[in-house]
Amino acid sequence: MTTQEIATKLVDLCRNGDFKTVYEELYSPDCVSIEPKGADMEVCEGLEAMAAKGKAWNESMEAFHGSSVGDPIVAGNHICMTMMMDAAFKGRGRQKMDELCVYEVKDGKIVKEQFFYTM
Repeated sequence: MTTQEIATKLVDLCRNGDFKTVYEELYSPDCVSIEPKGADMEVCEGLEAMAAKGKAWNESMEAFHGSSVGDPIVAGNHICMTMMMDAAFKGRGRQKMDELCVYEVKDGKIVKEQFFYTM
């Protein structure tokens, strides 16, 4: 798949909440995920570590109130898009999170994701 094709599919799947398919079909097994400094898991390497991060994230959530995903911007082998999530978290209450998501594609798979948001 081209970077544009991956971007289109990524956005469609994220908008439908189908993150399982995102990771199964679009990601390299050796991908890297980077969160802002101070996040619980700042860097994860590989799909297994990313799955553990996702599980911990889901378990920290008390209630989900909605989300949105912006249209992708493609530049070479990079994809950028915005995401917003409104959720309540254990011990932190309800929060609205706006983030910028940047992905790097190599050989038709996402090899790196990095998220920018205020902690």
